[in-house]
Amino acid sequence: MPQKRETHAVSCAPSTLRTGPLTAQALTAEGFAPFGDVLRVPQEVGTRAYFDDALASLKPHTPASLSLILAAPSLARPVPVTIIERHRLTSQSFVPMALTPWLVVVAPNAADGSPDLAAAMAFLPGPGQGITLKPGVWHAPLTVLEAPAPFAIFMWRDFGPDDEDFADIAPFTVAL
Repeated sequence: MPQKRETHAVSCAPSTLRTGPLTAQALTAEGFAPFGDVLRVPQEVGTRAYFDDALASLKPHTPASLSLILAAPSLARPVPVTIIERHRLTSQSFVPMALTPWLVVVAPNAADGSPDLAAAMAFLPGPGQGITLKPGVWHAPLTVLEAPAPFAIFMWRDFGPDDEDFADIAPFTVAL
């Protein structure tokens, strides 16, 4: 039986709102570094890549959570962003389980802790790439671009009020 989750709403200051569309760029470790880590399948057969250092929980004794989702695609172009969320105290990883195009939209924190949408960025992961978001990084929900796609999601959660924050935002779009 699904557990009820508590959430916390955050409002954005006018100075942190988007004034125009974003343009998505290729996902690179360097470009994504302020927001987290890029997970990439090793190119050499038999080689295993570890990403343990990217995983973080600032909530002692919170259980780990591994889930699978068949994500519905967003077919509108440009891609609309109408909600943004963060996990203040834990990292969150998204690992595609099929070769499918998907979009990552992230934003840093403004001085008041709300999302700074004026500094938001959008990334297009390539084949074999996943991501781990640092704790507290604002992000749009998982967005696949062509067809339903399976993903593994790893995080920590205890269904408490500090598991997730959702921000009231003025909608904006992302050009691919």
